[in-house]
Amino acid sequence: MSTTHIAAEIGSIAPTVLLPGDPLRARHIATMFLDDCREVSARRNMLAFTGSYRGMPVTVMGSGMGIPSCAIYATELARSYQVRRIVRVGTCGGIGDVAIGDLLLAQSASTDSGFNRLHFGGHDLAACADFGLLQAVHEQARRSNLAVRVARVFSTDCFYDGDANILPLLARHHICGIEMESAGLYGVAMRENIQALSVLTMTDHLQRDEHMAADQREHG
Repeated sequence: MSTTHIAAEIGSIAPTVLLPGDPLRARHIATMFLDDCREVSARRNMLAFTGSYRGMPVTVMGSGMGIPSCAIYATELARSYQVRRIVRVGTCGGIGDVAIGDLLLAQSASTDSGFNRLHFGGHDLAACADFGLLQAVHEQARRSNLAVRVARVFSTDCFYDGDANILPLLARHHICGIEMESAGLYGVAMRENIQALSVLTMTDHLQRDEHMAADQREHG
């Protein structure tokens, strides 16, 4: 049995899913880091691969860009495939005292999207990561001597021509990452009672006009 957007058979997706936006990044992660990797879905070219990492079953799957696309896949993974934790491994823009290549663990995600309000009776949902998952990733990074930063991020619906005054507002609230999915992913995870966390690489500094090369985004 498959779903509207995922062609994988039930049982072929692991309880833990890494969710990059780019399906080509999903393929790169799977082939580089998973043992016994196999493709389990290619519907709409949103590639998904399942293998194992140090003996633990893991699926890597693209989510597309933006909250609506990410939310579709997160919802189907939770409801139809019994996925229990989703780690978004994506990219973000940055402001303030961050640099190209910095790794952010998104503790919370503010947004200009109405997605969570639609599911929360018109109220403001405090979209946040699962603390246990955030803590586990942070502690593992520390043991591996990998520099990470627990941060607040902002999920926007507008890649182009958004609010021209947003950067000072984010800086005022000490939000240093801007991306397009985490608030929706966290909202889905809270409703479906699963764990979720966004681990983000800073690829563009929006105040310094600094950018990571496209091939680095896919393979870095």
